[in-house]
Amino acid sequence: MKRKLKELIKGNDKRSVFVYFLLRTLIIVCMVRELMNGNFQNAMLCVLSLFLFLLPFFVEKKLKINLPSVLEIIIFCFIFAAEILGEINNFYGTFPFWDTILHTLNGFLCASIGFSLVYLLNENSKSFHLSAIFVALVAFCFSMTIGVAWEFFEYGMDFFFKLDMQKDQIVDHINTVTLDPNQDNQVVSISNIDHTVLHGKENAILEIDGYLDIGLNDTMKDLIVNCIGALVFSFFGYLYIINKNKYKLAGEFITKRADS
Repeated sequence: MKRKLKELIKGNDKRSVFVYFLLRTLIIVCMVRELMNGNFQNAMLCVLSLFLFLLPFFVEKKLKINLPSVLEIIIFCFIFAAEILGEINNFYGTFPFWDTILHTLNGFLCASIGFSLVYLLNENSKSFHLSAIFVALVAFCFSMTIGVAWEFFEYGMDFFFKLDMQKDQIVDHINTVTLDPNQDNQVVSISNIDHTVLHGKENAILEIDGYLDIGLNDTMKDLIVNCIGALVFSFFGYLYIINKNKYKLAGEFITKRADS
């Protein structure tokens, strides 16, 4: 890691170095604050974030590749936004769109990774050559697979550990066949729901405004915006393959071999 940082400082990637040390310093300050407040769980999130910051350097060294500085900066900002701002500083609760932005960016980044994996193989193979549209399709499918796997993880954490990673939402209408009185698989629509009364086993009563959706809307929204991010990168990745000189910007997000 020290060697990589020295190379970054001496090379043309000083922007990555600046962002890395700036965000790393902010994380350390946040960790000290959480320790002083006795919030050890948030302090561990800071430690996790510091570890994740090292992964790009580790991956570059082990796989002998070069991550573009723009991609590295986006990865650092993504980790900081998700863990420090989102979890510890409750940006997820304060800004309803925060989770949507991150899932969109996640779709974009994962498509970039999937694209790079196939692109490196395609560019350095003499036995076969994949078409641009096939490489873009693989990138899109790779990103969507990661997005679905993450939703599996969220559901598992909610189911087994009683969390709420799939955020609940209040809705004012539902469409269901469960309430069909004749059980003929006919859709029953209930609109303008004013409030719902929940009864527990111990006669506990809780009244909420509207009807409580237990995560379906959140899951589908995450997958849709992940799809949008994946489509955007896959499209520009396709353009990059067919005309590298005209679409140089897309190349700033594509991993290259270390000796290239």
